[in-house]
Amino acid sequence: MKNTIKALSLLVASTAVLALSACGGSGTTASATTSTNEGRTVEQIKKDGTLKVATFGDLPPYGYVKNDGTRAGYDVALAEQLAKDLDVKISWVQVNADARVDALKSDKVDLVLANFTVTDERKQVVDFASPYMKVSIGVASPKKAKITSADQLNGKVLAVNKGTTAETYFTQKYPDVQQQKFDSKTQQFQAFKDGRAAALADDNTYLYAWAKDNPDYVVGIKNLGPDQTIAPAVKKGNASLLKWVNGEIKTLSGNGFFEKAYETELAPSFTSDIKAEDVIVE
Repeated sequence: MKNTIKALSLLVASTAVLALSACGGSGTTASATTSTNEGRTVEQIKKDGTLKVATFGDLPPYGYVKNDGTRAGYDVALAEQLAKDLDVKISWVQVNADARVDALKSDKVDLVLANFTVTDERKQVVDFASPYMKVSIGVASPKKAKITSADQLNGKVLAVNKGTTAETYFTQKYPDVQQQKFDSKTQQFQAFKDGRAAALADDNTYLYAWAKDNPDYVVGIKNLGPDQTIAPAVKKGNASLLKWVNGEIKTLSGNGFFEKAYETELAPSFTSDIKAEDVIVE
């Protein structure tokens, strides 16, 4: 009988310990979940020693991989400066346009610096920091079949990149334009050069650079739709990182970082008629 009572007592005690442990574990899990739901704070990033950044790998002169395997571009230069000021390393995550939001939502990255245009729709799912570049939609076409107005595209095939403002704009404003949608810039521009589309729509600042390297084509429509801006994006609700990035953008603007980055990363790729003030947000 004594042994039975002793065994029951141990069982009750063990159950109580397990219950307390479960409560403690639940509290720990809730804390971790809160952090995950809002993204990593600045302190967590510093403690880890790594800033996870989403960028393009095929969008010169903004974000691309050079022949030697290193990354370069205007977005890349900004990311490297942010990491330097945080005193951390960068973990690059290469994305396509339509994967930028999901990369933040799934905590694959802390920050998106991938030519990310600010829109009201995107503001619902991510938090944008202060902008660092101006942009509008442009349309490129062959010089021998130049497109100078969006109406000329009705009934024609237009190459666009999925998840971009160009795709949204033409879907809403020009439903008679036959959009051919691609997952990557590489696929999009190759299809265009192969003659599978009459024109290609993308950010005008990118098209200026692309047309310089491809002289058989011209940006016949330089500005389409409203003028917009490009900004860093963080996970929705990540107030800590958002506040820090906003402070950094202000500081970097004040010390001339963006003018210097423009001269080294963008100016060599643009035609001479494009100036820093056409691109940089002052």
